[in-house]
Amino acid sequence: MTTEPQSFEILLVPEHIENLRGASAADKALRSAVVEATGERGASGYPRYRGQGVEADIDPATRTVEALLVDGAELDYGLIAMIAPEGGRGARRKSS
Repeated sequence: MTTEPQSFEILLVPEHIENLRGASAADKALRSAVVEATGERGASGYPRYRGQGVEADIDPATRTVEALLVDGAELDYGLIAMIAPEGGRGARRKSS
């Protein structure tokens, strides 16, 4: 039995966003993908996750994306990958 999460939501966010001013990272994401555990280990040594055109090695202990391919290519300059907060995009608060 594994204690590693079986899926994560990865957010691709512009790197220049430093102050979200109350907005969540999910609000600023240019793309998101839910990735599922493959049972493999990537070249980085961390578990491999795959889904929706994204393949990632993720450290489940720190929730850090260690390696990433988007549609088979490395991430474009100016973008960063991050794991969505637990609960995902649907957990964010709606503004009134």
